[in-house]
Amino acid sequence: MTAELVRGQNHTLPRTRLEIRVSAGSPVVAGATLGDERGTVRGAGWIAHPASHRVPGLEVSRQAAADHRLAVDLDALPAEVHRVTVVLALPVGAGRPASFGAVASPFVAVTGLDGTEIATFTLTGLDTESAVSALELYRRQGAWKVRAVGQGYAAGLAGLLADQGVAEAAETAAAIQEAVASGLARSVTAPPRTTEGERVRHPSGPAVAGAQAPVPPAPEAQPPEPLGDRTSARTEAPGGPINYAHPRRQSSAPPPPPPAAPPAAPGQPAQPVAGDATGWSMDERLYNQIWGMFEDLARAVAAYRSAVDFAESRMDQELDRTLSDPRSRIGGAGDRAREAARAKRDELTGRAQEALERDLAQLAAESAVVEPALPAAYAGWDNPVWHAYRVPMEIPMALRLGDLRLSEAPDLRVPLLVRLPLERGIWIDSGRTGSGAAASTTGDQLRGLAVQTAVTLAARLLAVYPAGEFSVHVIDPAGAAAGPLSPLVGSGVLAGPPAAGAEGATSVLAHLTRRVDLVQMAIRAGAADALPPDLDTGEHLLIVNDFPHGFDDRAVTQLRYLADEGPSVGVHLLMVADREDARAYGPVLDPLWRSLLRITPVADDHLADPWVGHAWTYEPLRTPQGSRVLEQVLALVAEARRGRRR
Repeated sequence: MTAELVRGQNHTLPRTRLEIRVSAGSPVVAGATLGDERGTVRGAGWIAHPASHRVPGLEVSRQAAADHRLAVDLDALPAEVHRVTVVLALPVGAGRPASFGAVASPFVAVTGLDGTEIATFTLTGLDTESAVSALELYRRQGAWKVRAVGQGYAAGLAGLLADQGVAEAAETAAAIQEAVASGLARSVTAPPRTTEGERVRHPSGPAVAGAQAPVPPAPEAQPPEPLGDRTSARTEAPGGPINYAHPRRQSSAPPPPPPAAPPAAPGQPAQPVAGDATGWSMDERLYNQIWGMFEDLARAVAAYRSAVDFAESRMDQELDRTLSDPRSRIGGAGDRAREAARAKRDELTGRAQEALERDLAQLAAESAVVEPALPAAYAGWDNPVWHAYRVPMEIPMALRLGDLRLSEAPDLRVPLLVRLPLERGIWIDSGRTGSGAAASTTGDQLRGLAVQTAVTLAARLLAVYPAGEFSVHVIDPAGAAAGPLSPLVGSGVLAGPPAAGAEGATSVLAHLTRRVDLVQMAIRAGAADALPPDLDTGEHLLIVNDFPHGFDDRAVTQLRYLADEGPSVGVHLLMVADREDARAYGPVLDPLWRSLLRITPVADDHLADPWVGHAWTYEPLRTPQGSRVLEQVLALVAEARRGRRR
């Protein structure tokens, strides 16, 4: 049975040798890109287009046409490839349509080599876009699936390729259009079947094993945080592959493959495995697996919402047609038509619900396997891993800030991880945010919970860094946070007592500003050995409570400087403040607000993902009621710091 996909919906592929057929109302350029686990195209060798129509496992047409047949052999793809994205673009030139809104909606079908349709997708809703990612084939837990994407780009083919991480996107797009304009033509045939022992010849080189084809090296890049505040102008978007190389590892070889999942029973989904992702270490594999779960949940819910919207829209259209027909007003024809429209709506909605429940069940099973396997930096405070905690010898690659969930799956939570060292500061909003949890909490309780959130976050940062390599400073102008700060103060892990009053705040800000200035100058001059002997070159975190009360214009300027320049030299901000209070300062604080990642001390849906723009509910991490795990961890951190000084 053919699966008629809507945007965001996925479907399992029953075979690996496929054809992708494209039908459009006017000539289009058809190509495909190969992507790694993050969807990043690592180089020109990972793009099949008219100027280079073959890559291992893929062959596309060398001309623009109204109909295309792309050949795919998933078994022949390089092992590093996890996604195949089918790309459509309008050819440029006089008399050509400028956007997909001016042509008939393209239709894409995934078929077997015998022509049997597996899944279809009609790319509706396009307007000013001249290039579109039509659909993607992606690898998930050892199996291949197809997902309807339909993401258009008004910036054209260059914008599409740049979004996939292609370094020279504009040049590549120009080469593709030039090849189309030259009128090169070639019929497309299916690539030879690859089995163990057989080889596929790359068009630009000698015969190589299909599963071991050479892969362009990944550029040295770090992915930005994939979440943005819906209330802020700053929205993070994915870009650039993950750099799997450990800072102290000199080898440039690719990481080993992830562990193989146990064989599944016939007709059953593959059993989830903790660390089912590429990476040098289990920490890296778990990190990548968690973000894979996050993306899968976003896509699954998007597909469900899109299908429900489609069902409602289709019912409304059918009811409008019924009501506009005078014949339906006689007898029971109108009632029967309305009942049929509602029945079709219920059928489509039910199928979407079944698909969502299947995907959620698979993700829940994966979460049940992954959560107990997490290291301390990724684990919640209730994870038993904290009871066996020891101060680490080196920092992990990421830290857990809280959990994320969607309304369709309230019991399924995905850890929110950020890379270390922190690339941006954090703003913990202590005011009313509009969420139900904030509305049912008094202002004093919110402020107290915000400071507690800052304390637990600071404790996690202290716990995941080697002894003495992370320092925490606190500015509490009015001394209002003495109670919540007591775990940090009592354990002796702070760099000094919390600074109170204008004089104390000035002293701490001057100290950290001086450190940023000196380290920046040393780096620019290449004279790190000239730094003063009393300068602590470790990472620093400044917790600022009850901002902006008690801060003058000079202090605000220093905080903005630390927020902008500090992260690059190891100084980070953690602001505890009410955004509404800060609005009174006008545009002076807007740059500071936009530069920080906003989180809340209670559940709130202020974060949005970069793929489909869901409003995710963020939940901060809390220690279990009556637990002393926070104090025990801080005691071990303090003991390790004292031992390092001796």
